[in-house]
Amino acid sequence: MPGASKAGAKRETVAHLTEAMRGATATVLTEYRGLSMAELTELRRALGTGTSYEVVKNTLTAIAARGAGVDGLEALLAGPTAVTFVSGDPVEAAKALRAFGRDHPFLVVKGGVMDGKPLTAPEIARLADLESREVLLAKLAGALEASLTNAARLFAAPLSQAARVIEALRAKAEADPSVLAAGAGAPTADTTAPEAAGTDAPSAATPTASELPAVTLTTDEAAQVEAGGPAPAGNADATDEAPDLPETAGDPAPGG
Repeated sequence: MPGASKAGAKRETVAHLTEAMRGATATVLTEYRGLSMAELTELRRALGTGTSYEVVKNTLTAIAARGAGVDGLEALLAGPTAVTFVSGDPVEAAKALRAFGRDHPFLVVKGGVMDGKPLTAPEIARLADLESREVLLAKLAGALEASLTNAARLFAAPLSQAARVIEALRAKAEADPSVLAAGAGAPTADTTAPEAAGTDAPSAATPTASELPAVTLTTDEAAQVEAGGPAPAGNADATDEAPDLPETAGDPAPGG
């Protein structure tokens, strides 16, 4: 029966619209009155393959919105209305609608829903001012690449500095191997003998005259020294007197 066929077609349309709203990242309602079929075809091409543009009855759209749990659309269902189901980037769809509307003033954006939240016409216009997902991803990739490059340079800087220091040390060691010895650079004691150095400085092992102990000689010892006798063996006190000798016959008196 014709009535049953129409009812079945409506149910299929509602089911299709409900499923499309549930799977869409954004849904935008527009008024298309005054646009020709050729212009509507041009609009569908401009929106791209990720977005569908369908002209449906307002009553069926309202039923589908309720079935999909989408709020905020029923108030916009007045006059000839077409539904834009966005499955890709909502920014790209908003840009395409605005660009087409500049050349075809009959296309009027009423509002929509994105991520379950209602959107007004001005909000959709501001959405078109944003950068697309591809541009944002490209900028993000560029920023990450720059950060990684800077990090690599930061990590490589200390290594390159250390390599330069090591290379300088190696070159210096080749020119002067003593730089690698323990205590390198510290002054060493001069072990050259005074005679070899051409000086008369006394040896550290030989005491000087001022360092020898004073020796006091008695009268007899002094006489023996003048006569070439043996040198005194030890010190004598300066106040000691010559020992008394027993007088014998024939000995000359002292001082004679």
